[in-house]
Amino acid sequence: MKLSPSLLVLALCAALPAFAADEPAPDPLSFNIGAVSEYRYRGISQTRLKPALQGGIDYADPSGFYVGTWASTIKWTKDAGGGGQVEVDVYGGYKTEVAKDLSIDVGLLQYAYPSNKLNPSANTLEVYGAVSFGPVTAKYSHSTTNLFGVPDSKGSGYFDVSASFDLGDGLMLAPHVGHQTIRHNSAGSYTDYSLTLSKDFSGLVLSGAVVGTDANKSFYASPVNGKFMGKTTLVVGLKKTF
Repeated sequence: MKLSPSLLVLALCAALPAFAADEPAPDPLSFNIGAVSEYRYRGISQTRLKPALQGGIDYADPSGFYVGTWASTIKWTKDAGGGGQVEVDVYGGYKTEVAKDLSIDVGLLQYAYPSNKLNPSANTLEVYGAVSFGPVTAKYSHSTTNLFGVPDSKGSGYFDVSASFDLGDGLMLAPHVGHQTIRHNSAGSYTDYSLTLSKDFSGLVLSGAVVGTDANKSFYASPVNGKFMGKTTLVVGLKKTF
């Protein structure tokens, strides 16, 4: 079973601002590709503490509606006795500014694990809602299916608060804390946290994140080598957006 709550999320698109008539509108379609020293989702390793390749496509309409897809290599479904080595996320929603510096974001996110062969299936659907004020965002995600293959876990929830501070010269600092509640499974519920520093080199973003959890070490141990998948670690990433 998947021993995690992150990316995720993953609603990466924002409502586009108005531009002067003589300024070209930004391209609503964007692509990203990258690699990380380890894929952590909601604090738990999806790759048995190993590196991952990742990439996605996003379309953000000027009206505020957006859709996108994102994929990553993984190891946990095969390690749990199933199959497959890829996670594919498909999401869509609507984001708009309701007042100065205040915006809302609602949507659906489908996590798909082709050929996962787990019972219950690892495939998971969540609905989410977020409120942002300035650099701070509070978000709640609610599963309408079993959560990542955990039996009888429909209705599980993840609440997180994150922020993004512009330090200038392309540097961003992003603190985050979240709590995953797994319905009917208290041993699987936990809190995760991270602090990410990134540097944008004209669309090429280098990042380093300290990530950790207070998760149950037995529940979140790898079935392959027994290592704790939620231990505190440094995750380094490189992503290109174009």
